[in-house]
Amino acid sequence: MNDTAPQPQTQGKPTIPANPSPWRFCVAPMIDWSDRECRFFHRLLSRRARLYTEMITTGAIIHGDRARLLGYSRQEHPVAIQLGGNDPAALAQCARVCADLGYDEVNLNVGCPSDRVQDGAFGACLMRQPELVGDCVAAMKAAAPIPVTVKCRIGVDDQDPEVALEELTRAVVAAGVDALIVHARKAWLQGLSPKENRDIPPLDYDRVHRLKQAWPDLPVILNGGLVSIDAAKTQLTALDGVMLGRAAYQNPGQLLQVDPELFGEAAPVAGERDALEALLPYIDERLQAGLRLSQITRHLLGLFPGQPGARAFRRHLATHATRPGADRQVLIDAMNMVRPFPARVAAQ
Repeated sequence: MNDTAPQPQTQGKPTIPANPSPWRFCVAPMIDWSDRECRFFHRLLSRRARLYTEMITTGAIIHGDRARLLGYSRQEHPVAIQLGGNDPAALAQCARVCADLGYDEVNLNVGCPSDRVQDGAFGACLMRQPELVGDCVAAMKAAAPIPVTVKCRIGVDDQDPEVALEELTRAVVAAGVDALIVHARKAWLQGLSPKENRDIPPLDYDRVHRLKQAWPDLPVILNGGLVSIDAAKTQLTALDGVMLGRAAYQNPGQLLQVDPELFGEAAPVAGERDALEALLPYIDERLQAGLRLSQITRHLLGLFPGQPGARAFRRHLATHATRPGADRQVLIDAMNMVRPFPARVAAQ
């Protein structure tokens, strides 16, 4: 992944607005990654980041185990749910369910290029049907009293991004969309895998900047290729918000910079070590609920990059967190390989 696309020319630290956009900094919805255990940990690192669930299809919500699919911890707020689907009535039903459960936003996926979404004719396929996307947004807006947003690409396959993104924007704005999150790459539905679609199509940040210039009243959030909080700050000179995905997941410690650098507020904890200490009661609670320790600790493996003992930390968690009966002590022992927890924590 690179971050070499053109950047706004304004230099220095961006001015922090008196009332920052709710989408000023977001952590992307990521299938198999941004589950509730990941989101809880990320919330320990930033009070202000907007967190997103994995994409959940309308069929799963309507016919599946809602407690398992939609459960979350109240500490996760503000938290948005991302829906996958193409039927306005089904999306409206799901949006109403999610609003009743207390989610802060419902987001429609118009960017995923996987075989699964192509078989179901949703995700990035909807870039070809802007009127249908508008109908979906209008139905969700009518059904749920929470913000409705769309996450899209700049186009698919041979579409002209100037035309495709403009047509989609026009349709969703007419439907009352609250914000548009743009992954600044095309998606190639044939010939590239989902993983390749995250890296190979070139970034076009300028197209997203032109979109904002053309629609100044629409909150526009940039996604794609952002690898650091510094890169995010640069984009905030031109746009309403930024969304980090893999960079936030693979190096979660940098989320400690979000509140001070982007909101002018103190981070919730002093460092990664303190975040792990704050996580211990949650581990106890979730293990009591029947979770395995590895389902939580797999989200911690990107901590302490470059620090002595980080490799041993990762290895210990990968080896021991999967064992029957693994509990908080496994994490404490792993942390001791970087540097010891205070006695008061180890003794608990």
